[in-house]
Amino acid sequence: MEVGVRGRGIAGVADVDMPREKLERLGPEALKDEELLAILLRTGYEGRNVLEVTKAILRKHTPEGLMQMDLAALIQIKGIGRAKAAGLIAGFELAKRGLNQGMGIAPSISRPSDVVGLLTDIKDRRKEHFVAFFLNARNQVICREDVSVGSLNASLVHPREVFAPAVGSSAASVILAHNHPSGDVTPSQEDIELTRRMVQAGEIMGIEVLDHIVVGSERFLSMKEAGVF
Repeated sequence: MEVGVRGRGIAGVADVDMPREKLERLGPEALKDEELLAILLRTGYEGRNVLEVTKAILRKHTPEGLMQMDLAALIQIKGIGRAKAAGLIAGFELAKRGLNQGMGIAPSISRPSDVVGLLTDIKDRRKEHFVAFFLNARNQVICREDVSVGSLNASLVHPREVFAPAVGSSAASVILAHNHPSGDVTPSQEDIELTRRMVQAGEIMGIEVLDHIVVGSERFLSMKEAGVF
């Protein structure tokens, strides 16, 4: 005899909610990690099979680890194809942008691409926007400061404009960023000189400059990774 679960008969599955139905009844907070992942993947499996797939994934990868993966890495995981990987990345990116708008816990920065996700509002601007992110000791963003608008030079961007609010927010470190309206993310000589000046000021203040990110409409560059400082 088949036992019906919310109107759909599934052999051998008694008193088990489908993840989506459980969400509808109890809300997302009541779902386990594997149930949330099952909904995100929208797999074609039924009943316990879908949870077996997601449990297997989470035995090897933490939710935080999945959020850090790019498309190429996600599609290597058994049970996640290209379309599902794209859906996961889109969902994770929306969550990160929500955090940037002050929802939930503070976003954590572990690599340059994490910063790029917080710069969607300036990457297509026609003028250069220089911003600073202040981080705590756990590399979580405390706040963002919009420092200047216009071509970067010493008169527009002075260390005090960055480090005064850094001190005020008790920041342990800072990440600088600005956009290039041309789309070419190659740092100019002015960008390089300004970055080195900020790094020196940070050393004096005891607030480390972790990176300076240059973003364009389609690309980005980490000055730290490029060896500028």
